[in-house]
Amino acid sequence: MPPAHDQAILHTTRSAAETRALGRRLALHMQPGDLLCLRGDLGAGKTTLIQGLAQGLGIADLVTSPSFTLIHEHSGSLPLIHIDLYRLGGPDIADIGLEEIIDSEAVVAVEWSEKLPPGLARDALDIEITFDDADDDTRRIHLRARSPRAARILSSLAEATDAGSRA
Repeated sequence: MPPAHDQAILHTTRSAAETRALGRRLALHMQPGDLLCLRGDLGAGKTTLIQGLAQGLGIADLVTSPSFTLIHEHSGSLPLIHIDLYRLGGPDIADIGLEEIIDSEAVVAVEWSEKLPPGLARDALDIEITFDDADDDTRRIHLRARSPRAARILSSLAEATDAGSRA
């Protein structure tokens, strides 16, 4: 039997607006110190989902991918730290202080999280975004809990989604 925190949800979005809406719904369930680890090909919608998350956290700033600056910090109802590891490799990643950032009281969203050193993402909510083969605008967004903390996020998101579909 899988551990209680080994949960997963699949969402399908059919536009960038729907992907941002999922991010806004996800923001309602965030707490200080939550970690989101995003994976997906270039253009899959990682930054789009984080834009919605930022909107849901009350962040008015324009949220763009920090591909060249590596880290963007935003203030809202909870602080958001947006990290993009696309351009970094091995030793470079160790030099940017990820452990301190991940252990902060901010919501931390990491794009290209597969580049994180082992062990840093132990409490993360994994989010993998894939393209739909039949439709260029459709995305499959797989959310998977790695820990009881991430399972709490998934459970509350699932309950809210179920309640919304019954209303």
